Amino acid sequence: FGDTVEGKTVAISGFGNVAWGVATKLNQLGAKVVTLSGPDGYIYDPDGVNTEEKIAFMLEMRAGSGKVQAYADKFGVEFFPGQKPWNVKCDICMPCATQNEVSMVEAEQMVNNGVSYYVEVSNMPTTNDALAFLHEKLRCVAPSKAVNAGGVAVSGLEMTQNSMRLAWTAEE
Repeated sequence: FGDTVEGKTVAISGFGNVAWGVATKLNQLGAKVVTLSGPDGYIYDPDGVNTEEKIAFMLEMRAGSGKVQAYADKFGVEFFPGQKPWNVKCDICMPCATQNEVSMVEAEQMVNNGVSYYVEVSNMPTTNDALAFLHEKLRCVAPSKAVNAGGVAVSGLEMTQNSMRLAWTAEE
């Protein structure tokens, strides 16, 4: 997958643990993450969510207000209130947030905007009809039923660590 994403633009939804991990890994692989979303809408950052400052701020947002407009305000990028990021021109779309967030409307937007790859990174984010449509139209579709199971397990470990007032290294 690393060779596939290098130099590609990626729209992701969410800004929680899963989206943070996806954005971090995509940056390491040479991709450019151009969207983040939350309950208030989404941001479009054409330069990419790709600096330590931007990634750190993403973590602050998730722990704070839960609103991505704060990112737009801080970094001077576009904010689209009440919208999903699936109408952005990009190479890859990766939903990292909620179940059934991608319906036929969003799937058609992706195809019309030239998306080549669709990778589900949350639990069942795509409706059945949209997933069938994307399979038919895109170069590669990577569906999942419970892709976020590992993320849920890690969240449980984080809660344990926090309640015990422990600090673990990444290796631990």
